Amino acid sequence: MIEKSIGAILKASWPMLVIFLIVMVAVRIAYLNSNHKKILLYEEVLNFGFLIYALLLFHLLTTTESVHSGLNLVPFTEILRYKFGSPMFFYNVVGNILIFIPFGYFVSRYIKAQKITPIFIITFITSLTVELVQLQIGRAFDIDDIILNVTGSLAGFLIYIGLKAIVNHLPSMFRKEWFYNLVCIILLVIIGIYIYNTKLFGVLA
Repeated sequence: MIEKSIGAILKASWPMLVIFLIVMVAVRIAYLNSNHKKILLYEEVLNFGFLIYALLLFHLLTTTESVHSGLNLVPFTEILRYKFGSPMFFYNVVGNILIFIPFGYFVSRYIKAQKITPIFIITFITSLTVELVQLQIGRAFDIDDIILNVTGSLAGFLIYIGLKAIVNHLPSMFRKEWFYNLVCIILLVIIGIYIYNTKLFGVLA
């Protein structure tokens, strides 16, 4: 189910992703070279990971077919409409929370957030913009989606704070740049193996 959903998104957006990433990588390398900056693999992977995530997220939110259109300004109307534990509950409620957890984490990391307020404001503006755009393209404006998106993003902020606290208490050896780079390489290999084994990119053929 997850592989099919991701595959469908990639099938529709891979040309844009390829062009965008090649351009951004070239610009980034030129910037680092011109300014004599050191290349940190884990930092670059995280930054480009966020760009890919953001592109796929907004592609998903603006192109996925909606089962209804219109305007819902009454909080929790749609959330309470789904039976707890049902497929529609996981798709529409849990799904709207999960897809914004990375958003909260990446934004928190980028602005080095110490308080939850900036993340709340940024996510609210982002989600509100998405809903207004959806309303203009024949989909629904749903206040519940904003509530769920903000909830997911705030969870991402809490994950950022928790991971930061854990890292700060690690032995100094595990806070070195080479260690982060090694972890990054291992994760990239695992992701590559997963993609190969699930034939995720087979949908692009």
